[in-house]
Amino acid sequence: MLELKAEPLTPEAFAPFGDVIDTRTADYFPINAGRTRRYHDLARVETLGEEARTLISIFVSQPVEVPLTLEFLERHPLGSQAFMPLHGERFLVVVAPPGESIDPGEVRAFVTDGRQGVNYRAGTWHAIQSVLEREGEFLVVDRGGRGNNCDEHPLAVRVTLD
Repeated sequence: MLELKAEPLTPEAFAPFGDVIDTRTADYFPINAGRTRRYHDLARVETLGEEARTLISIFVSQPVEVPLTLEFLERHPLGSQAFMPLHGERFLVVVAPPGESIDPGEVRAFVTDGRQGVNYRAGTWHAIQSVLEREGEFLVVDRGGRGNNCDEHPLAVRVTLD
């Protein structure tokens, strides 16, 4: 079984897998007569393939226990998938680079601080939603349309926190 210790999520460490969505590190400009800060273009939304369209959903996830034991990772080859916590929920992120197989040496685990979201690039292997401490609500932006957009790869992983 692959043993991972989740590290703090940073844009630099997560760059090979996608984008960290965090207003604290992003530029903004004022709109609505100066009453609103627009944090613009925080992540690249990818929708590939026939009749692709962008979906906006809300996911409600039950908390996981740590250490977290996983049996597989999944990927979405036809589009990106973004998760943004709506109420300050911390969650675990387990990822591996895109490809037909997973090299255990390239699997990484991160823990968010509750204000960060992630956007997995198309084809990036990742774990199922793994919210910590309490039920979590997430704004999810991903791809809809024709084609198989979910593959699973068996991989035994155990993730711990410091």
